[in-house]
Amino acid sequence: MKIYPPGKYNGKITAEQFLFYEIRIASKYYLAGTSVEDAIKEIRENNLFQYPTERLVARMVRSCYIRMDALADGQLRQELAEAPVQIAKQVNLYAMMRYNRIVWDFMVNVIGEKFRNQDFDFSRKDLNVFFSGLQEQSDDVAGWSESTVNKIKQVLTKLLVEVEILDTVRAVRLNPLFISEELEQGIRRNHDFEALAAFNCIP
Repeated sequence: MKIYPPGKYNGKITAEQFLFYEIRIASKYYLAGTSVEDAIKEIRENNLFQYPTERLVARMVRSCYIRMDALADGQLRQELAEAPVQIAKQVNLYAMMRYNRIVWDFMVNVIGEKFRNQDFDFSRKDLNVFFSGLQEQSDDVAGWSESTVNKIKQVLTKLLVEVEILDTVRAVRLNPLFISEELEQGIRRNHDFEALAAFNCIP
């Protein structure tokens, strides 16, 4: 039974964001079968995340482990840990989509639709329309503060920059992404066919 993406909206990405550097490190522990608590201990003791304080280490390691769980595919987990950066970044975005419904809905319903329609214009208006729709259909999202919504908009924009769909956070044109073969195969193994359009793979 498919359990991703989760049905409830949450704003966790305001703190967690893309975490690519962190997940490359944490994934090694995950794949080695290290418990999350042992991974936290080692990463903290060796300052592997190079955070100025240890306060956020545990939370971020747990987030990385949850993303690895969300991939639900051993080969994709291996790619996230070891593939070249741009392939692994695409896989990380897909993991975020499966873990966080806002990321899923934004990538599928906004970016995927734009790729499907060959509409490469992108602006703040697209984010505003997206969130207006979410606020109408979800009491949880409707209750979020304006600052939380604005922060999530910033994070979503930065995700697009990380995978080179946007050149910068101020760019107004989407780049026609080329999905990695590894990710496309993994998405198909998970039967997440609607996610393909988010990576400009139009059936």
